[in-house]
Amino acid sequence: MVRALALGLAALVLTSTLVSAHGPSRQKVTESVDINAPADKVWAVIGNFQDMSWHPLIAKTEGTGGNDANATRTLTLKGGGTIDEQLLQNDPAKKIYKYEIKHVDPKVLPVNNYSSNISVKGDGDKSTAEWKGAFYRGFMNNDPPPELNDEAAVKAVKGVYRAGLDALKTKLEAGG
Repeated sequence: MVRALALGLAALVLTSTLVSAHGPSRQKVTESVDINAPADKVWAVIGNFQDMSWHPLIAKTEGTGGNDANATRTLTLKGGGTIDEQLLQNDPAKKIYKYEIKHVDPKVLPVNNYSSNISVKGDGDKSTAEWKGAFYRGFMNNDPPPELNDEAAVKAVKGVYRAGLDALKTKLEAGG
């Protein structure tokens, strides 16, 4: 009886220790925008992995490998900083490409292990552009500082997606 009680107590202590040692959870963000333009026209603007001139936060895109798997690009941000990315998969027929961040300073974008995809679906003269991402917060250990926690990571990614998608809509609906 004493031994069973001791084992039960030890299990309880171990379980509570493991629960409190839990690190970050993978976060997910999906943003989309409806655009009054055919999908082919939208894809013509966003489908080139080497050109993010449509995004208002990007000052310059430099890369190698075109739109083939394993192509790379470095995004230079207007506010300072860079993001190094790699194309994982590109399917122009389905109007989708998938990529990941290979390196970013968490002060620039507070994320780790980030992967994403951009896609376009059309219905006649209207289309929907969708940007989805999954990532961990910028601080991978327990008790992150506020600027590197889950909320900061989600807010930053949503901000990037919204700025890009809203600019895309404005550009295409203005005849760009």
